[in-house]
Amino acid sequence: MIDTSRRDATGRAAFSPQTSGTVAAAGGFAARLGLFFAALFVLVGIVTPFFPVWLAAKGLDSGQIGLVLAAPLLVRIAAVPLAARLADRRGALREALIAVCFATAVAYVAVALADGFVAILAAVVLMAIVNAPAIALTDAYALRGLKDSGRAYGPVRLWGSLAFIVANIGAGLTLDILPARHLIVLILAAAAMVALAALILSPIRPTAAAPAHGERARDLLRQPVFLAVIVAAGLVQSSHAVYHGFSTIAWSAAGFDGLTIGLLWALGVAAEIVLFALSGWLPPACGPLVLLLIGAAGAVLRWTAMAFDPPGWALPALQILHALSFGATHLGTVGFLAQAASERLGATAQGLFYLALSPLMAVTMGASGFLYAAYGAGAYAAMALAAAVALVLTAFALRANPAQRQA
Repeated sequence: MIDTSRRDATGRAAFSPQTSGTVAAAGGFAARLGLFFAALFVLVGIVTPFFPVWLAAKGLDSGQIGLVLAAPLLVRIAAVPLAARLADRRGALREALIAVCFATAVAYVAVALADGFVAILAAVVLMAIVNAPAIALTDAYALRGLKDSGRAYGPVRLWGSLAFIVANIGAGLTLDILPARHLIVLILAAAAMVALAALILSPIRPTAAAPAHGERARDLLRQPVFLAVIVAAGLVQSSHAVYHGFSTIAWSAAGFDGLTIGLLWALGVAAEIVLFALSGWLPPACGPLVLLLIGAAGAVLRWTAMAFDPPGWALPALQILHALSFGATHLGTVGFLAQAASERLGATAQGLFYLALSPLMAVTMGASGFLYAAYGAGAYAAMALAAAVALVLTAFALRANPAQRQA
């Protein structure tokens, strides 16, 4: 059974402050982390909806776009667990994160200079090798620092979501003004901004040396509940593949302008922000696995509706479900990992989650291009099926570990 003595970081149960002089002051740490989250998700907010548009402008077809988007996910299978484990062993989360951010900025230059499917694919793989650990390292760094400073995760993480909205709208407006081939300039600028923001992150307390027979990564993998949860969370997150890869392309083909598309993406993230902001006031019954269950159910509903190619007036309501399909799933996953692993294995637990997530996302993203080419909006039905499997796995985890019903 998962140890629930460590409280979660979803916002309801703030961690107890530490008095050590090595720990950053609560306000300063959270402010710098919030700024970094904002910079990071400006980049994500441009790349996620508009990188496929840039690929299409470079002459790639739907199948090739799906393969290019899937390649980084395959790289994550090895890169994220390895980088996370090394960061845990060396107690160097901040330093590893800075190195990853600068290497990513350089690698995006190679992507910008590439031309043709093979060259672009190779450049994206190179970028993915250095960029893959960024989110896992960020969350591990955030959870440890916020624990020490007595702050909750959700209200700090929401600054990333706000920045994602700004990036969605800004890139959408740019798409109305400039040719799609020039979107890469925005991506390069955002990547450079992330690297600079990483430099201001506060140092955090190093973890204690590992005991000779202490907790190991393989101990987590021997727990059926841990395995069920990381696979379930991976399935829900990977069920966004068709949405991430082809919603912008589909909406453009339907006649929506760049601003409207940016606003639709922004609406989904705005709903996510509301959930993050309110996470500190969720009832105790909404523990990590309950949040994950709600997220899976929301994904089933969202993708089932999208499979029927809904009219434009229905899209805002479906975008609001992003608060569940992504927001609740993310909060539940982060909270569960904070409870399931000791502090010494914080980054490792994140890496193991990405070990499950990456192949699932690679398969769904790789298949999404061919599914969309063959069935159009009907490709969302496969995403609903993936979320339904996650719903079953999460229900199993709740039944096997009733303590996780509450925070």
